[in-house]
Amino acid sequence: MYSFYKDHGVKLVDFVGWLLPVQFTSIKEEHEAVRTNAGLFDVSHMGEISVTGSGALDFLQKMMTNDVSKLKSGAALYTAMCYEDGGTVDDLIVYKRGEEDYLLVVNAANTDSDVDWLSSHRSGDVTIENRSDDIAQLAVQGPKAEQILQTLTSTDLSQIPFFKFKDEVPIASATVIISRTGYTGEDGFELYCAWQEAPRLWEAILDAGRAFGLVPCGLGARDTLRFEATLPLYGQELSADITPVEAGIGFAVKTDKTVEFIGKEVLKNQKEQGPSRKLVGIEMLERGIPRTGYRVVANGEVIGKVTSGTQSPTLKKNVGLAIVDHRYTTIGTDVTVEVRGKCLKAKVVKTPFYKR
Repeated sequence: MYSFYKDHGVKLVDFVGWLLPVQFTSIKEEHEAVRTNAGLFDVSHMGEISVTGSGALDFLQKMMTNDVSKLKSGAALYTAMCYEDGGTVDDLIVYKRGEEDYLLVVNAANTDSDVDWLSSHRSGDVTIENRSDDIAQLAVQGPKAEQILQTLTSTDLSQIPFFKFKDEVPIASATVIISRTGYTGEDGFELYCAWQEAPRLWEAILDAGRAFGLVPCGLGARDTLRFEATLPLYGQELSADITPVEAGIGFAVKTDKTVEFIGKEVLKNQKEQGPSRKLVGIEMLERGIPRTGYRVVANGEVIGKVTSGTQSPTLKKNVGLAIVDHRYTTIGTDVTVEVRGKCLKAKVVKTPFYKR
């Protein structure tokens, strides 16, 4: 993939040791293509960890906030891993490939630390293996994603529902795990293959998608798309200091499961009593963009900070996500955001900012 980027003069940026394409043409153009047609992303920097063995389910139940026991083979589950104090180790997707075979897809920056965290708690018949160097991941996202990929396979993709997957599917010249998942707020698929097959698969999808308006997309559009859909980004909306409940993904925290998972007591209390702070959407009423780390103020006191913000390409508004004191989370609440030393008016608004 690196050779492809260099040959095509793609702008690359350093991201936790990976050189990744930030954009191919423009972020806005790529963003719009995904919202209206389709986009192709190389997300091979994401980490893949296999957890296998007769004790795999019990182990994952102890480590994950969601209820892994509900998973059937061929299904995926969004979840988090937490510390004892409820802070987030990582958010991830668990794929159940078989009764004793699970694949975890984790954030690139956390791959090594996730492997260490899992290994330090390993018990019973469980094998943990970092497969990240073996596996590439491409994502086709947008309303025309299924049409495009269907031209490259005899497998009926309409039979793969949301958060389900099929193993060993032939797509063009590659054999992939194909999952109806994504990080854009649109329909789409994520494809996992041997890294050697990724460049040929990339080219085949680009060729097949050209007639449908598909374009290659970089990390810039991936971030604006996930932001509009209010999908959290680890290190911003989630961190060791921000719990899943505070970040608004309490649906992935099942405190009623009988297993005592790490962080359960803190998270259960937050779900029952309400957290002292919550993630909210904010819209600027004065000219300015709420950038990550900017302070949010109300009644003369700092009530929180912006976790992500930009000018929404779809809404054409300056909006942000902010973690703020629970007293200021009601829709319509007036706040101010400190933008370059100036306090600019904003208000709390409903999220997600975009939903198809």
